[in-house]
This record gives sequence, structure tokens and C-alpha cells, in this order.
Amino acid sequence: MTIPIDEMAAALVQARTDLAQIPPLRESHGLGSVEDAYAVQDAVNRHWLNHGRRLVGRKIGLTSPAVQAQMGIDQPDFGMLWADYFFTEGEVVDTRRFMQPKAELEVAFVMDKGLDDPQAPMAELIRRVAYAVPALEVVDTAIRDWNIKLVDTVADNASGGGFLLGLGARRLTDIDLRLCGGILSRNGSVVSRGLGVDCMGSPLNAMLWLARRMAELGQPLKEGDIVMSGAFGPMVPVRSGEVYLAEISGFSPIQVNFEDGRADA
Repeated sequence: MTIPIDEMAAALVQARTDLAQIPPLRESHGLGSVEDAYAVQDAVNRHWLNHGRRLVGRKIGLTSPAVQAQMGIDQPDFGMLWADYFFTEGEVVDTRRFMQPKAELEVAFVMDKGLDDPQAPMAELIRRVAYAVPALEVVDTAIRDWNIKLVDTVADNASGGGFLLGLGARRLTDIDLRLCGGILSRNGSVVSRGLGVDCMGSPLNAMLWLARRMAELGQPLKEGDIVMSGAFGPMVPVRSGEVYLAEISGFSPIQVNFEDGRADA
């Protein structure tokens, strides 16, 4: 049976454009393999690039060994970071731009130089990373009610929504990413917590996996690329009117306000 890659890609583009949720692709279109799911993601990416969106980096998902075991996989997945969903510290994030957003506390990396070796050692990766920053990912999915399996999330940009970077950049030699702890608070109450070790043993391990994978695919990380390395703790639902404080040891805290933009209209 031929899998309708272009049809699924068109459905995701329409869903993201209209901010209208759709049924799981595994049910509506018979999407069954991870390879086909990435083919759908590629087709969606080509559409966005052809229509003027700018790619600024990559995101890594499913970095928790416990979640991987739960989904029956042995490696994470990846998606794209787009410039029009890049927020900075102090900026109010409009919840109307998302369908069913959730927040994840992460560390992000910015590349100083590209890396095109699919067997690159960790030492080479470290030499090519300019710095790390505290970050918050706004995870979102076009799949109705978060009813996702691996193929659904891969096809839909690894459930990528938007991302926010803090201003407190740190060199890799100045922090212990494996042992650093992070807490995410909503309106003053802690809602998620974790350690760097919860992200594939270290956020750098996740980063190395991605760098090698992208080089293998002929889409290597380039100078200036941003990489979201995966969550420290569980993702939590986001609603308008909420204020989040993201704190990771070794970094400056970042505060994020979520509002419905219509409130200011």
C-alpha cells in the first residue's frame, strides 16, 4: 500500500495554518513507520521553506530513557526550530498562536561552527559549541487532544511549537550540565523538575546524537544554529494569564508570561 506522504504533509500544513487540530495520522492515513513519518516532516519543511519561513535550528524530543522505554524506542526524535516562533526573555508569548501548548524546561546550545561528521567525538562537538543558555520550549501538536504515538509526533515536527531563550549565556567549561538541576514554576508553584542527567545522561549526549544524525542525513548543523536539547522534567499545560519561572543551576533564571493577545486589543 502506498503511503500518501504529500497528503499527510498538506493536512499538517493546513492544521498548523488554521490552528485546527486533526485526527492522528496513524488512524486517518495509515501512517505506520518512523521512516515515513520523517518523510512527512521533510515534505512539511519544504513547504514552509518555499513559503518564506526561516529555519534557525533543531529540537530534540523523547530524550528521557523512561519515555523511550514506554514508547518502545531506543533513541530520541528531532524537529525544526523556526524564526517566527522564536521568543526572547521579557517577551509576552501569545497563547493564540498555539493549539494545545505545553511547556518544557531545557538547555539550548548555539553553534560556533558547523559539524558535518556523522561520527564526530564529543570533544569535537564541545569545541564547536559557542555557548549554552537556559530555555523554555512551548511544545504543541496539531494532533487532536494530544492523542499521539511516535509516528504522529515525528511527522508533526516532533510536536514542536515555539521556544524561548534566556539571556544568561554560559560557556560549556563553566557549568556541569550532567548534574545541574532545574525547576519550572507556574504562578509561584513548582510544576516540573529534573536534572541534566535525566536528558540522555546529559544534554550534551542528546546534542551529540543530533549532530551526528543531521550530518548522516546531509543536513549538518551550521554556524549560528540553535539546538533545544530536550526536557529536564515533565511537560506541563500552558494557559493564558500564567507566569512561568525557569531556573537551572549555573544559569540566570528566566521569566515567561503567557497571555491571550486579544486581551490587549
